[in-house]
Amino acid sequence: MVGEHAIEIGSVALSVVVPCYNEEGGIEELVRRVAVVCEAAFETSYEIILVNDGSTDATWSQIMKAVNVGRGVTGVNLARNHGHQLALTAGLHQSRGELIFILDADLQDPPELLPDMLKRIRDGYDVVYGQRVARHGEGVFKRATASIFYRLMGKIVEVDIPADTGDFRLMTRRVLAHLNAMPERYRFVRGMVSWLGYNQCALPYERDPRFAGSTHYPLRKMIAFALDAATSFSVLPLRFASYLGLLFALAGVLALGWVGYAYVVSGTVAGWTSLAALILVLGSIQLLILGVFGEYLGRMYMETKRRPLFLIKEIVALPVQSANPVHNLDQGLRARLSDVA
Repeated sequence: MVGEHAIEIGSVALSVVVPCYNEEGGIEELVRRVAVVCEAAFETSYEIILVNDGSTDATWSQIMKAVNVGRGVTGVNLARNHGHQLALTAGLHQSRGELIFILDADLQDPPELLPDMLKRIRDGYDVVYGQRVARHGEGVFKRATASIFYRLMGKIVEVDIPADTGDFRLMTRRVLAHLNAMPERYRFVRGMVSWLGYNQCALPYERDPRFAGSTHYPLRKMIAFALDAATSFSVLPLRFASYLGLLFALAGVLALGWVGYAYVVSGTVAGWTSLAALILVLGSIQLLILGVFGEYLGRMYMETKRRPLFLIKEIVALPVQSANPVHNLDQGLRARLSDVA
């Protein structure tokens, strides 16, 4: 449960947070590559938090194995599958680092970009997010739907969410503190970070193919994710329902005038088929509007329950060695983090 485990904030320089769902084939390579870049930048003052989101394969066994290898890995096992965004939230709540690095377990976002992100943190930025300029290993449909999603979000939401960005980013502890204080259940983390403001910049990169396994975002989940994004950051769908109602009210007045004119001229009103079709269209529009209202109302209902965002079954890690995060930071980065503390 949130708040059940005490977090020693600032005891390491970097926390790497990785949500994992059915990623048994990639955990070993993930830990190897992440550990290499972390050790080069921070020696031993880092942690790799792998969050098992109710996987149905051997992902948790692989995480346990990675913990025992002793490369700074902490395993967080959720009580059930909560979904990617809540699994990420669980890992962020367990983070102890002065800096937080978010990755996906599929290694499509190269952890080797960490040094470039660190340079931008030194330059005064609080958030450095990866922005995809190419998406290798993805089909035309996936690329097309992703492009439509980000462009549509740019038109709908009231927050400036950069296009072609995921959750892949490096951010400072003060940004994380505000993010963890945001209580909503239907989370769109990249949008929430954008909403926070502070100094943010993009790091362009080419996304790699998946290292192992298959995508866990089929069309159904992509649509649900888009709904979460739209309803979390915009009331435009509600306004759309109002505008649609006004439009059809105007169309009704015009149709009434046409019916009156036809009756005066010919004494009969032709077109009962078209009238039936019009009734069906109006009925469909009404159901659509009710669906939009119901979506918002249902989310409000779930929020008022105030249930925990996630449930943690167990946390496993090797005994923590004493570490001074400042000791493993270069002078420029140390001064930068002191400024934002």
